[in-house]
Amino acid sequence: MTERTTEQRLDDLETRVAELEARAGAEPPADGEGGPAPTGFGGALFALDALREHTAGRGGVVFAGIVREEDGGDGIEWQQGLPVERLAGADWSRGAAVLDALGNPVRLNLLHAVWAGTETVAGLAELSDFGTTGQIYHHVNLLVATGWLTSVRRGHYLVPPERVVPLLAILTAVGGTS
Repeated sequence: MTERTTEQRLDDLETRVAELEARAGAEPPADGEGGPAPTGFGGALFALDALREHTAGRGGVVFAGIVREEDGGDGIEWQQGLPVERLAGADWSRGAAVLDALGNPVRLNLLHAVWAGTETVAGLAELSDFGTTGQIYHHVNLLVATGWLTSVRRGHYLVPPERVVPLLAILTAVGGTS
């Protein structure tokens, strides 16, 4: 067996990476930039371009989204951001309870079901894998206490409009639905 040189092995690896990127439809990021732009957004880093124009100091972090009704009608438009200096000086532990509420697969699935239109605990109980009515109320009450759900009237819940885009941004940040 012939020993391959480091240069030959490197050439082979570069070829394999190029093939994988071509199959994934991704272009390698330019030096100093993040990964490839998500598909469906024209391949441009439009959000970063705008952020560069509007931030000073150490930079900023922004998340935004537009979530239209299924019929294409009016929906939610949301944007929130902070300068890096403010984030660096914040007490991150203050967000623990709100994030912890999302750390349970049953609660995430309950949020998904409510966002998709199931408004009542009775309706949630008819769906599979949520447990008993008592268990559902336990999860729903925790989600209400942390602001991920709101009660519109007794036994009827919805994801508050101001929480829809942040919730979807968190899910996107952790890898979306892949």
